[in-house]
Amino acid sequence: MSDFAETLVRRMNEAARDLSSPLVRPKDAATLILVDRTAGKPKVLLGRRHQNHKFMPGKFVFPGGRMEPIDRKMALKARLDPHVEDWLMRAVQRPNPRRARALVLAAIRETFEETGLLLGVPKTSLPAEPALAASALWTALAQAGIHPDLGNIHFVVRAITPPGRSRRFDTRFFTADAATVTHRLEGIVGPDSELVELVWIPIDEAKRLDMPAITGVALDELERRVAAGLTHDLPVPFYRMRNRRFSRVLL
Repeated sequence: MSDFAETLVRRMNEAARDLSSPLVRPKDAATLILVDRTAGKPKVLLGRRHQNHKFMPGKFVFPGGRMEPIDRKMALKARLDPHVEDWLMRAVQRPNPRRARALVLAAIRETFEETGLLLGVPKTSLPAEPALAASALWTALAQAGIHPDLGNIHFVVRAITPPGRSRRFDTRFFTADAATVTHRLEGIVGPDSELVELVWIPIDEAKRLDMPAITGVALDELERRVAAGLTHDLPVPFYRMRNRRFSRVLL
């Protein structure tokens, strides 16, 4: 294992966490790291969770959440880079391309629901119109004349919440350029919302914010991928705990 990988695994293992809850099965989840590279240092978008949340109160996180049945419906005609699709189908039971695409769509949907930011392209630029389903996001996309475009989504890292946590997720961290945001719905973020504020912040400064260990690790993994050219074919690291110790392997 490289020094880089050893450092990140050590940070994951040293993070304080309560592992006393009954065993629960992790749920499929996805999150999106938006990166603005228009000036100087790349900036990432982070949101601060409401202080009254039982799960990660007050922490800075990337927008995201669990995959829903609606995401599978939307995945029917979606298109994903073949490398990303391949990484997403590794180390899973019953790998399925539609499920892989649904995970990316979940990240796009959750980003809209938590930030009001719509990612996509004008419908006239797509060869085929995807089937729209009844959902706030997909309705908003249709009204704005936008359709989800998965071709520029990159897979950064995968991580499973360790056994013993009250909530567990098998989370895929994706990234996309901020230029893919083509529409914004106002009034989503505020004092009574899931995210009370959004910040665009350089990666090195973002690491000093109050955030979960895996969020900081994902920032390091992203920084390394950007330095390597941020191509779709880069191997994806996978973090999970076995025998009460985290490991990092490449998918």
